[in-house]
Amino acid sequence: MRRPSLRPAILLSLPLIGATPVRAPRIVSINPCVDAILMRVADPTQIAGISHYSQDPRATSIPIALANRFVATSGTAEEVVALRPDLVMTGPHVAPSTIAALERMHIRKVEYLVPKSVAESEAQVRDVAAVAGHPARGQALAEAIDVAARPSGLAPVGALILSGGGLVPGSGTLADELMTRAGFRNMSAGYGLKQWDVLPLEYLVARPPRVLLSVGAADAHGDRLASHPALAHLARRITVAPYPTRLLSCGGPTIVAAMERLRAVRGEVR
Repeated sequence: MRRPSLRPAILLSLPLIGATPVRAPRIVSINPCVDAILMRVADPTQIAGISHYSQDPRATSIPIALANRFVATSGTAEEVVALRPDLVMTGPHVAPSTIAALERMHIRKVEYLVPKSVAESEAQVRDVAAVAGHPARGQALAEAIDVAARPSGLAPVGALILSGGGLVPGSGTLADELMTRAGFRNMSAGYGLKQWDVLPLEYLVARPPRVLLSVGAADAHGDRLASHPALAHLARRITVAPYPTRLLSCGGPTIVAAMERLRAVRGEVR
């Protein structure tokens, strides 16, 4: 009896002669939230440019020392094109002139919106990683986000996130979902506020939440509202906890840090 030939199996295991490896794309990001994802899923050599917001201590979602290793642009067409990207990752606030220039020069662009839920953020992470050529890294990051954002199971405590100028994230925002998962009940709707709305100071003082997560209190450049005497007086009655701007602006890996902060604050409330 003839022995079956192993040649087909051997041939299948060998690389195709003359096959060219797929080169990972050279990427310019003009979306600060995408910058944070790229730092985790792309090779540093792929990242030709990032948003200038990522090098601003008040706005960045990544460590400044890390952001400063990369070229930053303000998102103008001239700056972006000069970096010779294979593709550009954009956001909803990119200037139309930049978008037009990219289309005119046939440079691939992918737009990413700010996710409104953990599920949307995980899907976005996977997509960014796949576009960058590293889907396994995206899957690993998405799984880390899923673990970090698991519901605490604690009884909900009334809370509010107060951002610059009195801006409050309400129902339907990523911040709202993270608060719920950490064991808070977002009080935004109780004041009649919309998805993102401004809460007058007198309303806050008259009917304060149990916990106030203050972005201004965490910001060395905090606005006048954060240092208002009424809030200082309020801090004697309720828990006022600093909540950095960088934890409010983006999804992706920022969710891990945001949940860590929210859980820490919730753990201090009895």
